[in-house]
Amino acid sequence: MQKSILTLLTRTPLHIGAGSSVGAIDQPVVRERHTRFPIIPGSSLKGVVSDLWHGNESGGRKEDAQWLFGSDDPNNASAGAMLIGEGKLLAFPVRSARGSFAWTTCPLALSRFKRDTHGNFTVPGVSGEQCLASGEVTAKNSVILEEYVFPVQENGSIGDDLVHALSGLTDDDVWKTIGNKLVILPDEAFSYFSENACEVAQHIKINDATGTVDVESGALFNQENVPSETLFYSVIHAQNGMGEAGRGKTPDDALNELRHKLDEHPCIQIGADETTGLGWCSVFLMEVR
Repeated sequence: MQKSILTLLTRTPLHIGAGSSVGAIDQPVVRERHTRFPIIPGSSLKGVVSDLWHGNESGGRKEDAQWLFGSDDPNNASAGAMLIGEGKLLAFPVRSARGSFAWTTCPLALSRFKRDTHGNFTVPGVSGEQCLASGEVTAKNSVILEEYVFPVQENGSIGDDLVHALSGLTDDDVWKTIGNKLVILPDEAFSYFSENACEVAQHIKINDATGTVDVESGALFNQENVPSETLFYSVIHAQNGMGEAGRGKTPDDALNELRHKLDEHPCIQIGADETTGLGWCSVFLMEVR
């Protein structure tokens, strides 16, 4: 079995809904239960990626989709060669007093990423309510994110090895500034921002006949969206092809097929409201050695 990492950098706000809510947010996004980090469910990712093949089933593409993602044909059912994990949060953009915004992360998110990628970098520690930050977003040895001030820790630094590991995660031009905008927060502060600094969009439903808001239930609601420039990553495993369509196919064949398809589609749409511009993401497939 072979492994790769698929990174997703949101170009526009992203909404993958968790259903209706009785809280302040009518339509929240899907989150981890224990950390409250936003996630992209593996089922959503698999559906979007598999549609890159199912959208054009001529010329043998239907057979490729079957061996890569499985078949529920009762006469030839089989599992797929691609095993797609959920999209985990790695970097979350937060409004900053310097540099417009900062990409925030935390030791927990970095440790998860190192575990999943066998990364050759050191996860720095953060003490108390302090942070580690690059120069562009700091002012007088502090970082101001939203209305909160985080002193920059004196006895620590963001290592060059970490910046190098992060900078190669996507070829999106905006991400190239990560070395100047990176802030490492305590785990609890990162969890707070990832839960409370998402975009909340107000929606109304207009009655075509009256030109006013419908009085029916649900005519006025708010929707939570993960902001643009958020970085997720998903662990992709590939196994030998199964079933008739996958006979003789290796894990390398599966990853090469995926890499070729993503080269053709470097930007994909995930989640709700495609026709109003939500959910467009830059995607990049990275080898894990």
